[in-house]
Amino acid sequence: MDSIAMIKDLAAAFGPPGFEDDVIKLARYYAPEGSAIVEDNLRNLFICPKNEENPDFPTVLIDAHSDEVGLMVQAINPNGTLTFVPLGDWVASSLPSQKVSIRNLDGELITGVVATRPPHFGLDNLPLTIPQLVIDIGATSHDEVTELFKITLGCPIAPHTDFAHDPIHDILMSKAFDCRLGCAAVLEVLHEVKDLQLGVNIVGSLSSQEEIGMRGIKAVANRVKPDVAICFEGSPADDTLEKPHLAQTNLKRGPMLRHIDEGMVTHPRFMRFAIDLAKELHIPIQQAVRTGGKTNGSSLHLANNGIPTIVIGLPVRYVHSHNSIASLADYKRGVQLASEIIQALNADIIDGF
Repeated sequence: MDSIAMIKDLAAAFGPPGFEDDVIKLARYYAPEGSAIVEDNLRNLFICPKNEENPDFPTVLIDAHSDEVGLMVQAINPNGTLTFVPLGDWVASSLPSQKVSIRNLDGELITGVVATRPPHFGLDNLPLTIPQLVIDIGATSHDEVTELFKITLGCPIAPHTDFAHDPIHDILMSKAFDCRLGCAAVLEVLHEVKDLQLGVNIVGSLSSQEEIGMRGIKAVANRVKPDVAICFEGSPADDTLEKPHLAQTNLKRGPMLRHIDEGMVTHPRFMRFAIDLAKELHIPIQQAVRTGGKTNGSSLHLANNGIPTIVIGLPVRYVHSHNSIASLADYKRGVQLASEIIQALNADIIDGF
């Protein structure tokens, strides 16, 4: 399949937490032909590529979250600018001068820009916070915003960024690689294993609202009740931020398997199985011990009676911003690793976890 076209479409899609509709529509299009597809009320999407399950087999869930960090209109100012609140975690200083898309009441996307103060009017040295910022759509009054632009309180906002691919240097640039790279990986894995003889049942999920508290995955776990789970995540790369010996998520060195983060101690036996398999098959991987950050794995591993879960992190520089950088090779190796894990699993191995 055309990985670049799929990644581009998914990354460009509008989808802040709670408003993942466009992403889910694309996922239906890219799902393997003949899959059984179900959607719940939280906009979680479930894809069973074989369209049937073997009741004697354990179930493996492959998940990625479909939402991206976004914003929401909180108030309309008399001068026509918009006050907003974050949907997910942002560094406030990354927002000024950036374009955004606002979905209005008619479903249209209105372009705006996060306003900046020109140096001609004087500057201060106070720390920048989101309540200090406004979005300008070119309106001149409150009524113009509501009547002409059809924007009101509660309208969702997402980054507005162009996708770029440099095949010579293996570089992808876009918004929303956290976690649209993961969404693409889930779909590509489903394509790869669809026609294989497996010892497990496979369910792919694109879960909603991860960026505001890993909410959708709770419903996913209750519905699927998997025996084990693999979470794809657009993991923050630290190779331009840390000293070389401390960097654990480097671009172009393969997917990252994390032993621990703020929300989960990764299941040691499942983790060891994945690491050993990667070494056996000569799939480049990285290992990380994280002191912060959470993924859907933090909810999954505690669900039901406890679900052995690993996270396959696809390295992304500058996540939670308008412009992130990733590598197609890292993405492909993440897909390969997940596919090989699924092919190697069976009931006896999973019982040993």
